[in-house]
Amino acid sequence: QLQAFGGGLVQAGGSLRLSCAASGFTLDYYAIGWFRQAPGKEREGVSCINSSGGSTYYADSVKGRFTISRDNAKNTVYLQMNSLKPEDTAVYYCAASEDPLCFIATMRYDYWGQGAQVTVSS
Repeated sequence: QLQAFGGGLVQAGGSLRLSCAASGFTLDYYAIGWFRQAPGKEREGVSCINSSGGSTYYADSVKGRFTISRDNAKNTVYLQMNSLKPEDTAVYYCAASEDPLCFIATMRYDYWGQGAQVTVSS
């Protein structure tokens, strides 16, 4: 089971750190992706990291502001979000892929956690 937490309400320009924790299985061999879905919009890929942590991907909309990282010893993946904008408001989901490589397509992910709400006020 995956669980995303750390969301909340923040003013534009602020920061939040999301965590994705796993229970019942180890994340060591999985690529992890972060996705988000705003009201009335399709789910979009935000970032992903391969199983070793050596390869990452960021959507253009968050590049330079968000940083994905993983601590396999803690079985947790993080998404540090800085310089947040109102358009970052969405429910954020983490997902695990049995493919250890980083691909940001939703169809590549096998396990999904419950989302965490992130709201950025202007």
